[in-house]
Amino acid sequence: MNAYSEQIALLGHGPTPSALLHSRTIQAREALTGPWPGWVHPEVREVFERTGVSSPWLHQVQAADLAHRGEHTIIATGTASGKSLAYQLPALNAIHTSSLENQASLVPQDGTVLYLAPTKALAADQLSAIAGFGLSSVRAASYDGDTEVSARRWIRDHANFILSNPDMLHFGILPNHTWWARVLRRLRFVIIDEAHSYRGVFGSNIANLLRRLRRICEYYGANPVFIGASATSADPAASFSKLIGATAQEVTTDFSPKGALTIALWEPPLTDLHGENGAPTRRTVVAETSNLLANLVCSHVRTLAFIKSRRGAETIATITRNMVDQVHPTLPDRVAAYRSGYLPAERRELEEQLRNGTLLGVASTSALELGIDVAGLDAVLVAGWPGTRASFFQQIGRAGRAGQDALAVLVASDDPLDTYLVNHPEAIFEAGVEATVFDPENPYVLSGHLCAAAEELPLRPEDLAAFGPSAHGLLESLVARGFLRRRPAGWFWTHPEHAASMVNLRADGGGPVSIIESDTGALLGTMDSPQTHYQAHTGAIYVHQGASYVVDELNEMDHCVMVTRANPDFYTQARDITTVEVRDIERSVQWGPITANFGDVVVTTQVVSFQRKSVMSNEILSEEPLDLEARDLHTKSVWFTIPERRLIAAGISPEEFPGALHAAEHAAIGLLPLVASSDRWDIGGVSTALHMDTSMPTIFVYDGHPGGAGFVERGYEKATAWLGATRDAIAACECASGCPSCVQSPKCGNKNNPLDKHGAIRLLSAILSEAAHSA
Repeated sequence: MNAYSEQIALLGHGPTPSALLHSRTIQAREALTGPWPGWVHPEVREVFERTGVSSPWLHQVQAADLAHRGEHTIIATGTASGKSLAYQLPALNAIHTSSLENQASLVPQDGTVLYLAPTKALAADQLSAIAGFGLSSVRAASYDGDTEVSARRWIRDHANFILSNPDMLHFGILPNHTWWARVLRRLRFVIIDEAHSYRGVFGSNIANLLRRLRRICEYYGANPVFIGASATSADPAASFSKLIGATAQEVTTDFSPKGALTIALWEPPLTDLHGENGAPTRRTVVAETSNLLANLVCSHVRTLAFIKSRRGAETIATITRNMVDQVHPTLPDRVAAYRSGYLPAERRELEEQLRNGTLLGVASTSALELGIDVAGLDAVLVAGWPGTRASFFQQIGRAGRAGQDALAVLVASDDPLDTYLVNHPEAIFEAGVEATVFDPENPYVLSGHLCAAAEELPLRPEDLAAFGPSAHGLLESLVARGFLRRRPAGWFWTHPEHAASMVNLRADGGGPVSIIESDTGALLGTMDSPQTHYQAHTGAIYVHQGASYVVDELNEMDHCVMVTRANPDFYTQARDITTVEVRDIERSVQWGPITANFGDVVVTTQVVSFQRKSVMSNEILSEEPLDLEARDLHTKSVWFTIPERRLIAAGISPEEFPGALHAAEHAAIGLLPLVASSDRWDIGGVSTALHMDTSMPTIFVYDGHPGGAGFVERGYEKATAWLGATRDAIAACECASGCPSCVQSPKCGNKNNPLDKHGAIRLLSAILSEAAHSA
């Protein structure tokens, strides 16, 4: 399929669909290869040649050479650019050559390799590739939560290429490092796949985990080389160096071949329906993407549809199957959903069906953005902006992986950022990709890792430099709280619990919650506990592989959610109320009478109700109250204070203050991902015409993670660009008085009331005018 530019129109059942706002074709690219490095053993070279690699691409050679020389290296090139070979080559060569040397030695010294991936699917895919080489010296094995207990000892004692994930490194390897001494003592390479995914609090956790790994390796006399593989990102060397705590080199020029890729920007049309406050509503991104996916599947176009939420992936798959059934009754079974939270057997079966072409259409969360090597896809649909340009290009790069021409469509959701981007394509295609944002010194993150490090080996004063300047103060606090004991030799773990349990790598506390079917007792899946108040409250709709369930009970004491099978035509959305208390101002800048601040706040949030909304139209069907406890969040925030006299000077009357501030806050939250690698759901906000701590009209935007995630700090640093895009997005929206595409928020606790679209434009213009005069 080559004529994708012409076929875009067919998706909308017409020659010029009004939903198509822009299309662009990225031209095909020829490959540039390089010679095999001289240090590669002939037998290693032969196994790659047998798989069809006659000559490596130049960027693969560049990265492999750096790693072989002992340089920490990050390769940041496009999807399907062969990053795997760049780290496989030095890693397999090290194992093979050391194995040959070992045969002539009385003391075994064969090298080992540790591969870390953010998903089990990606590690399983790599294991299959390594095993497929058939290199006799390589004993590869997967060590994850699915690994049988009986196999774990063999891995510790015999494997030399271990494929795992950060969770197993944290809970299984480092706390039991004496069992893993053979592996750690001989560790030559540590491979960090999909390194760009380690951002926010997750990235902060992984950065400290890798510092702990380097410390334990040093204890055993090893100094492994770290190799990162990443999607294209801003300044990858700096980000990877920050992640591993050591200087790294980068390889960023992609010399792999690529077919032409036609990219369409698609905005669902307005409907005749009206939502909150009488605002017009667009056809939902779920309904629009389902329609596009059904059209492509019926045309036998192998398509992957990405959406951020688990529920969205399940719903798209269900609607698509129903639509396809009406046209081709033989095809609905070739459509499926894929997301995290599935049981291992389900994941493996879906991955195999996607590889072998059994599935024609798959609706997925980002689990497949990072995941398995899928060749031969014809098209990718992206349902709603994925949060960053890096993720967007990573996702659409899944199309055309075999080198053929391909199609990608961004379907805008009802969100200010989506509206801005589909109307400003230059912000997608001409702006650089984002920096990966995370903060290893977040005290809420670092404290737990210091405890874990002290349990692994007592912390010595000379160890602290690797954890940053705040480590010493945190250690003293941990001593005062009874977690650590200070001795002349250092800090010792004295608590009866295992320190690893103090750290939750992927969420902000509470651990996973089990989703259990009430009638059968069957375990359907899991959910992180911070999500439960929003997604698993009593009455919520939970979706698993196309089957819908209603939540009977959220049992926080026993970490379980009881659900019953149901078939609703609606979904549920929780609402909360939030207050913010200023604790400390770290930085501030004065723009005339207006002040921009960054610092510490305490956010108190309580989920108070939930709405039932139509799947197809987003129409509100009903709302019910909830009785859930409030939760406090100590985090970082950026906030803007605007004196009343300046608002009045901007043409905003006192009675319009609340609506203008509220609308500007909503839109600013929606546009923050334009300058920071965040997702809308990573951040929150509050606005008030008179805040108790500032005594002025104030807009807060805060990180939704304890201690902060680095996102709003990036917003503070890029405030004028951020607020300028926010104003432009509101002004560009075609609605009359505010809608979900500009100033309404899907998670507003005040039912999106009051909102003043035009007041928000005047308010933001006033801030930007004062900032420009103060520059």
